[in-house]
Amino acid sequence: MDQQFPHAIPTVFAAFEATASRYGAQAFVSVLPETAATYAIPAGDLSYGEAHAAIVRLRQAYQQAGFGYGHRVGLLLENRPAFFLHWFALNALGVSVVPVNPDLRAAELEYLISHSGIVAALVLPSREADLAAAAQAKGMVLPLYGPEEAPPVLTVAPPQSGVPDINSECALLYTSGTTGHPKGCVLPNEYFLYAGHWYAHIGGLIAMEPGRERMLTPLPIFHMNAMAYSAMAMVMTGGCLIALDRFHPRSWWDSVRASKATIVHYLGVMPSMLIGAPESPQDKAHSVRFGFGAGVDQGLHVPFEQRFGFPLIEAWAMTETGAGAVVVASNEPRHRGTRCFGKPSNELEVRIIAEDGSEAAIEAPGELLVRHAGDAPRYGFFRAYLKDEEATHQAWEGGWFHTGDVVRRGADGSLHFIDRKKNVIRRSGENISAVEVEGVLLQHPAVRSVAVAPVADPVRGDEVFACVVVDEGHGADQATATAIVQWCLSRLAYYKAPGYVAFVAGVPLTSTQKIQRGSLKDLVAGVIGTPACFDTRAMKKRVTNA
Repeated sequence: MDQQFPHAIPTVFAAFEATASRYGAQAFVSVLPETAATYAIPAGDLSYGEAHAAIVRLRQAYQQAGFGYGHRVGLLLENRPAFFLHWFALNALGVSVVPVNPDLRAAELEYLISHSGIVAALVLPSREADLAAAAQAKGMVLPLYGPEEAPPVLTVAPPQSGVPDINSECALLYTSGTTGHPKGCVLPNEYFLYAGHWYAHIGGLIAMEPGRERMLTPLPIFHMNAMAYSAMAMVMTGGCLIALDRFHPRSWWDSVRASKATIVHYLGVMPSMLIGAPESPQDKAHSVRFGFGAGVDQGLHVPFEQRFGFPLIEAWAMTETGAGAVVVASNEPRHRGTRCFGKPSNELEVRIIAEDGSEAAIEAPGELLVRHAGDAPRYGFFRAYLKDEEATHQAWEGGWFHTGDVVRRGADGSLHFIDRKKNVIRRSGENISAVEVEGVLLQHPAVRSVAVAPVADPVRGDEVFACVVVDEGHGADQATATAIVQWCLSRLAYYKAPGYVAFVAGVPLTSTQKIQRGSLKDLVAGVIGTPACFDTRAMKKRVTNA
């Protein structure tokens, strides 16, 4: 694979236009009937040629309305095909897009609108009032328009001088904001082009065949996985993207078959939910060659592949790293069931740093530090955190990007995910991964969903606290709490088992179904000491060998 993306293609729009000239009759995006009904839009395929014609019309409309180089425009369109048409049209003019998570509410919208400096926002009619109120609360005049409306004539700052190129800002993506305010990641055209190039050419078990792939994703387009990897890989290969409105466990396999998907994208919660359904003769009746994602429960990795007949390829990346530092287990041995996400390629340099700052030993945990190999260590990465030079500098301290992820390196050089550094629970000198405990708890039949967090303990520093949503047919009582902890004790070292089990109505999640750790702390604080919380610390006893 090439060390870097060939810069002959300067922008995302130029890449799409080149593909449209070759694969004009091929489907670019496809809308399944279920998604069409949810969004009240037409079902069916939109070809590259049809999409290109629509993009050219939109580009002209935007240009006539005064949009141009250096502007930012908000897009709140969920997973509709219109997202791509407007993104590429704006990109052709050097306008950066700011995808807006539709789950955001008043305070969050106020922050995003004021922080990003968007000059207008393309918004679904059902959310226009919310964005208008948020702009008014910040004393801003923000032009809003819908997908079927012409862009408003801009009366704000005129475009900057310049021609969009590989280094121009393409998008401003905000991190999930699991703790504190989200950070705005400035992403150039290079970021998206290289992500698509990497995915299209990495090969191995995820090799793509130009002009023939159909990729199904339930992940939100307003995040980097679907926007950078899924969409751009299809653009680079002339493939078709099928974006669902969200993950629907009960109809998932119907969607897989109806879409004729050859590739599916997933997050860890999805395999856990799918494998819990009754087995069916149709389990392998599909065209999927591989799934691409992260976070599959280690105990379910092998059983899932055996049952459904395709590999789940685990990968690691961040919004900040893009494909500048991505690792994927696309070749054997994949070390299934160990949270292995592959070996670093020769395009990536890696360090694993212990708590004392030294290089971590083989199999020892440490923080993952990364940079692109060669003379451009930030190639493919985000450019900066918007309006936060200090945070950008801290992230790149010492010339390495500090990921905040704790991993271990196997004897063969493979990397294995442990947890986010801030999610590690420190109990009596032992480091405990919240993700590991959550994975074991999810396998108990009484647990529908779960989130694990630290809670202060006067003797041990931290104690393991589990917030559990019980499944139907199980009680939220002492007996269930005891059974859950016994389950953990039979599968994990005693100190990793929950010292508290609290039954809750729901677990706070981000739009990508990740646990919102900041809100989780508030949930723990509100439920500890209530009748819904059971103290199980007495069950945690070291087993001694006779």
